[in-house]
Amino acid sequence: MTPPSPSSAVCRYRRPRSTRVCGGKQEARGEGPAQEALQSLSRRLQVQEKEMELVKAALAEALRLLRLQAPSTSLQDPGTLGPPRDSPAAPPGLPPTCSPSLVSRGTQTEAEMEVEPSPGPPGLSNGPPAPPGGSEEPSGTQSEGGGSSSSGTGSPGPPGILRLAQPPQRTDTPRRNSSSSSPSERPRQKLSRKAASSANLLLRSGSTESRGGKDPLSSPGGPGSRRSNYNLEGISVKMFLRGRPITMYIPSGIRSLEELPSGPPPETLSLDWVYGYRGRDSRSNLFVLRSGEVVYFIACVVVLYRPGGGPGGPGGGGQRHYRGHTDCVRCLAVHPDGVRVASGQTAGVDKDGKPLQPVVHVWDSETLLKLQEIGLGAFERGVGALAFSVVDQGAFLCVVDDSNEHMLSVWDCSRGTKLAEIKSTNDSVLAVGFNPRDSSSIVTSGKSHVHFWNWNGGTGVPGNGTLTRKQGVFGKYKKPKFIPCFVFLPDGDILTGDSEGNILTWGRSLSDSRTPGRGGAKETYGIVAQAHAHEGSIFALCLRRDGTVLSGGGRDRRLVQWGPGLVALQEAEIPEHFGAVRAIAEGPGSELLVGTTKNALLRGDLAQGFSPVIQGHTDELWGLCTHPFQNRFLTCGHDRQLCLWDGEGHALAWSIDLKETGLCADFHPSGAVVAVGLNTGRWLVLDTETREIVSDITDGNEQLSVVRYSPDGLYLAIGSHDNMIYIYSVSSDGAKSSRFGRCVGHSSFITHLDWSKDGNFIMSNSGDYEILYWDVAGGCKLLRNRYESRDREWATYTCVLGFHVYGVWPDGSDGTDINSLCRSHNERVVAVADDFCKVHLFQYPCAHAKAPSLVYGGHGSHVTSVRFTHDDSHLISLGGKDASIFQWRVLGAGGTGPVPTTPSRTPSLSPASSLDV
Repeated sequence: MTPPSPSSAVCRYRRPRSTRVCGGKQEARGEGPAQEALQSLSRRLQVQEKEMELVKAALAEALRLLRLQAPSTSLQDPGTLGPPRDSPAAPPGLPPTCSPSLVSRGTQTEAEMEVEPSPGPPGLSNGPPAPPGGSEEPSGTQSEGGGSSSSGTGSPGPPGILRLAQPPQRTDTPRRNSSSSSPSERPRQKLSRKAASSANLLLRSGSTESRGGKDPLSSPGGPGSRRSNYNLEGISVKMFLRGRPITMYIPSGIRSLEELPSGPPPETLSLDWVYGYRGRDSRSNLFVLRSGEVVYFIACVVVLYRPGGGPGGPGGGGQRHYRGHTDCVRCLAVHPDGVRVASGQTAGVDKDGKPLQPVVHVWDSETLLKLQEIGLGAFERGVGALAFSVVDQGAFLCVVDDSNEHMLSVWDCSRGTKLAEIKSTNDSVLAVGFNPRDSSSIVTSGKSHVHFWNWNGGTGVPGNGTLTRKQGVFGKYKKPKFIPCFVFLPDGDILTGDSEGNILTWGRSLSDSRTPGRGGAKETYGIVAQAHAHEGSIFALCLRRDGTVLSGGGRDRRLVQWGPGLVALQEAEIPEHFGAVRAIAEGPGSELLVGTTKNALLRGDLAQGFSPVIQGHTDELWGLCTHPFQNRFLTCGHDRQLCLWDGEGHALAWSIDLKETGLCADFHPSGAVVAVGLNTGRWLVLDTETREIVSDITDGNEQLSVVRYSPDGLYLAIGSHDNMIYIYSVSSDGAKSSRFGRCVGHSSFITHLDWSKDGNFIMSNSGDYEILYWDVAGGCKLLRNRYESRDREWATYTCVLGFHVYGVWPDGSDGTDINSLCRSHNERVVAVADDFCKVHLFQYPCAHAKAPSLVYGGHGSHVTSVRFTHDDSHLISLGGKDASIFQWRVLGAGGTGPVPTTPSRTPSLSPASSLDV
């Protein structure tokens, strides 16, 4: 039913040319017919409203019967137009980018959505009727997420709550200009809305003809009107992050959410390789076991590395991992038997903010089984230094924690009981050790001190032992600021290395040496000799099997071998790009292992030099991309290094200095070049073979968060913190780029984006949880009708917000809990990097609230990025502050190995529905 034409009543009234004055008041001629016409029109509207109510009730009943009897049909293809009808002319004020056909098709026009604000929060129902012209979403750029470019927040609510979206509505009236509407036009517009609301009943059916592919949220009746109660069940789901609604449309091929897979995925992860070594800020971190394996740590993992090849040759070899710790490992000690290892961790917090207490694990390096847990609840902040006793077969363990008083304690290794404890000093303690000939003698060193301790075991009774201290006296020698290391000589003397580059020899005085009994009360140590060994600090001392001593310098990066009387025998220099010497360990024969302050592990000897076998970044990591057809990946971060890694050889292929912080990267589909986004708005394109910069362009002056090539390699999208996505057309080889356009419409910084499989469209997320879609091939236009993108296929899925992945978000999330997400190339699983040091594995699609997952620990900081390799055989994950790179092997269905029959699972610190592996 169409509204009556105004030409028969209102438009035929014309103002008379003359008036007359009667009784001092002006009386217009001809107003009687106009008033009668308006009254007649009002009566007709009342009759039609009653008729429409009857029609709506009949249609609703018929639709209910159809749903009960007929199976639901698939939704209309986004490209299908609605039923043909007359298209009115474009109203005044229509934006030039909107064609009249776009305004006239489907439901409420996009022009109306722009200018008419929402009368209330979206998602509500059973509320009072909305004012005419109301819209469910705020004015401004319309997003599928919780915000727009010019509006505030949406409805508050807990995350994961699903809301049913409002149905689409059709209208034949052009956009109303409220400033020029007359009283005679309002009844006609009211009648048009009544007609449109009855048409919505047809749109609620599953037929492709009736839905017209329009946005179900566009409802002139407003979110609070009764018309919004006629929900499109099965069309969309809604979740909330920080009280902001995020609406996601269900693809037409999914008839019910119950059809989607649930439960954890059949695939599992196994830690294959760890890149990096924690040498920048830790000590006591490098030893060689009886098996020949090198033991060191990074993040929460203790790595057992077996080198391959000969000294100075290629690295190779293999790795095993002890993963029993819940937070970062800070120190190691190896038992005299060369098999058992003690590792101490720092304190931390779990997902819920509960403290994780520091503890020492004693474990078997052959079986990787934990033998003893020592000191749970006894240490503060962390464990700073460890040492096993030697003369009594390692029966005791000495521990220094990181509390203000740096508590020194002695423990029974077999029973895990504390035998003695004392406050050592308020200054930092950097090293501790038992005298190898006398377990009652303990030495500690650190900031401006060397302390000699005498321990009385108290006949083995826990807690009855006593510790007494004597300070080392420097006398005429300059007191250094730090004494980072010491070593016991076979003759009983002690060598210390200090921050002045000196090696001091400490011995017992003649008078005290005559004192009967061991550890007499008058026994003290004094400086016997001094030798200037290095320029700058001495970070490491190592006693070799032949009785000589090795010292490692900081500033000069030299390794020096010393004979009796501190006579220099041989030396070598570490290349500058590896950093200073942090730790030294003696391998078989003349082989040496050297850990450096730039997180590299070197192997070689003094004669032939050293080559790296383990390398890593030295600062926070963010950028990660995998090669399109090789088992290689590229990383960058705050240390300004861009590194290409060989995933098969487990080695660094090459590294260059970017001079600026690298935050994101992506390979061209050809693999010939790689684009890298920096924190200054610059982005570079580098040749992967020659490492030459072939393009250097700046967009804006804010950091770039994502760069992504289209699947065909014709476009490059760059997401910036200035809220824009810059699009460049790219040559076939990827070397040349030219500005194609900009995607403008986000109200916050860009966080993630993905290209469609045809390379024509982009899906993007932003910092205020928007989900927007862009037609790049059509001129970088914002697709305001988001409902039409529900069936679009995406070449990659790294956006953290979307229907296919909304189940990965945990309860109570504040929107920052997930840093990165990646779908496998076979579209079977989703890997998630969270803010709680965990990597999750979900089934794909993950469209169930609080979906279960497999949870993998090992990182000691927020996990910043995850990516699958080109063949889905491995997953790469980056740690943030811990600067670690983990390479996980994908096992099971779709992977390269069998699924473990009984994976090791412990209670998770993540959502209760997850399994910690």
